[in-house]
Amino acid sequence: MRRPGKDTATSSRLISKRGLIIGGVQLGFAGLLAARMRYMQVEQADQFRLLAEENRINLRLIAPARGEVFDRHGLVIAKNEPSYRLTMVREDAGDVDAVIARLSALVELDDEDLNRALAEMKRSAPFLPVTIADRVRWEDISRVAVNAPALPGVTPEVGLSRTYPLGPDFANIVGYVGPVSDYDLSKIEDPDQLLRIPRFQIGKVGLEAKMEDELRGKAGTKRVEVNAVGRVMRELDRKEGQPGANLQLTLDHRLQNYVQSRLGNESAAAVVIDCETGDLLAMASSPSFDPNLFVRGISVSDYKALTENEYRPLASKSVQGLYPPGSTFKMVTALAALAEGVITPEETVWCPGHLEVANRRFHCWKRVGHGHVDLKSSLRESCDVYYYDVALRVGIEKISEMAERLGIGIRYDIPMSAVARGRAPTKEWKLSNFGSDWVIGDTVNASIGQGYVLASPLQLAVMSARIATGRAVTPRLLKSVDGVEQPSGRGESLGINENLLRQIRRAMFEVSNNRRGTAYGSRIVEDEFRMAGKTGTSQVRNITAAERARGVTRNEDLPWERRDHALFVNFAPFDNPRYAVSVVVEHGGGGSSTAAPIARDITLQALYGEDPPLAAYPAKDRDRIKALQDRLKRERPDFGTIGKVRT
Repeated sequence: MRRPGKDTATSSRLISKRGLIIGGVQLGFAGLLAARMRYMQVEQADQFRLLAEENRINLRLIAPARGEVFDRHGLVIAKNEPSYRLTMVREDAGDVDAVIARLSALVELDDEDLNRALAEMKRSAPFLPVTIADRVRWEDISRVAVNAPALPGVTPEVGLSRTYPLGPDFANIVGYVGPVSDYDLSKIEDPDQLLRIPRFQIGKVGLEAKMEDELRGKAGTKRVEVNAVGRVMRELDRKEGQPGANLQLTLDHRLQNYVQSRLGNESAAAVVIDCETGDLLAMASSPSFDPNLFVRGISVSDYKALTENEYRPLASKSVQGLYPPGSTFKMVTALAALAEGVITPEETVWCPGHLEVANRRFHCWKRVGHGHVDLKSSLRESCDVYYYDVALRVGIEKISEMAERLGIGIRYDIPMSAVARGRAPTKEWKLSNFGSDWVIGDTVNASIGQGYVLASPLQLAVMSARIATGRAVTPRLLKSVDGVEQPSGRGESLGINENLLRQIRRAMFEVSNNRRGTAYGSRIVEDEFRMAGKTGTSQVRNITAAERARGVTRNEDLPWERRDHALFVNFAPFDNPRYAVSVVVEHGGGGSSTAAPIARDITLQALYGEDPPLAAYPAKDRDRIKALQDRLKRERPDFGTIGKVRT
């Protein structure tokens, strides 16, 4: 049936309208596509060209050479040495097991390292190199190179690795480096991309850790051409990075080695400081350890032996160790009382062997007492009762104030791990830390360096240097950074009356040079180098009334951990102080019998710069000293073979 003409005209108009709408939409869409293509091809051409280039050329980091560490004379303490290693690319090797078998016939491979490498190889992309053997000898590298056709995928490589030529001598100061761990990265808010380079080494403890930013240097870059899957095809160019800064320390390698050797097998620490500049010439902690073990990857058994040793070889006792200073603190108490005018040098105190304070008896080390003692004789013979009496008059606040002026209770800014603050306690300190009031017995204990008073060997050496000079001598460990001299630690005047300091120095001279002095047996005979010192013995256990009644048990009859600490501080020469020394021997017994001889020998070694003549020692000691010097000569390294490196 034919449709009416009117219906046909209406249908044609509708189709034409729809066609126009669809055509318009299509045209608009095409216009948008054209505009977008123009935008991408013209306006963003440079950006897409860069993206295409980056898909072909990668920028990679080059690890810089780590800064090296030297002693004050330029002898290298921590350096970089070529480290040879063997790497393997799995896809180039083909039959990995067969290649490993042939490689094992040429080079001795550690089973533990090999298993670790094979596990890493399975996790990694087949074109990435994996280290099979590290720190390989040059002879092995040569053997592998000659047999290269039979070892597909195996490549000898060379890099730089840290080494410590003097081993244990500086271990507790310089520390060591090791590969970056996830824990290391977690401690850094915005880690340097260098730290993500596989096997990159950073400082873990000691100077290596504290000066990490200076020692690390700046990364270099290289441009390499890669294919679609990221495999390196060739190196296009490179820009070397900036090596780390070289550090020169104030330490003297020969003196450091002597001090470390002289401490022997004791659990002990010793510090030698230059009275004029504050330079630390030696800082020994015994026993020590070989830091090279950590760089190479310390074994479980070696690490366990270090951590389970009751002498704590991993601790830097010279700065971390805190000890009751014992009688070496008596100079602080005396100076506080003299400065406040509560005593005079000539005033005497009666010592019957004890002092009754608040219904408690505080004993002197000499059971029968010292009788009438003044400032000089009290220090010379180390009378405790004199200082009990003086402390009650001057009070703990003035004693603690003087302790801080002399360097105790201060954390020094030297680049070592966990430098301890020590403690010069006050009433407020006890209340805030223990929630209890200060009692009079606390003051009595503090007067002789017991109770809450704590000091490190470094602080005791600083105290001695400040008494010797009257200046605020500050310890300095860094001599220069990349040749730039660091500030001196000479210090300004302490503001203590020089006449009072002279009285203390004279009393310390009596300790070492008067027949009744507690350190007379460890004196220096040479008039030019006579020293002033003070012995100290600090208790680590409580002596009960019952034990005193039957007789105090001798140190040598007690277990090692219950024996007293032995301490000695000194400066020399007396008339023109050059060096101050402190020695602490953990559970060593008496300061006069154990610590004083060590400190005297160290002082003479510093003064002479070499083994002192036997005439500098008391006649009774000369045979023993000669035997000691001969033994240490045999044990010391040949510094000439280690060599000097220009800083």
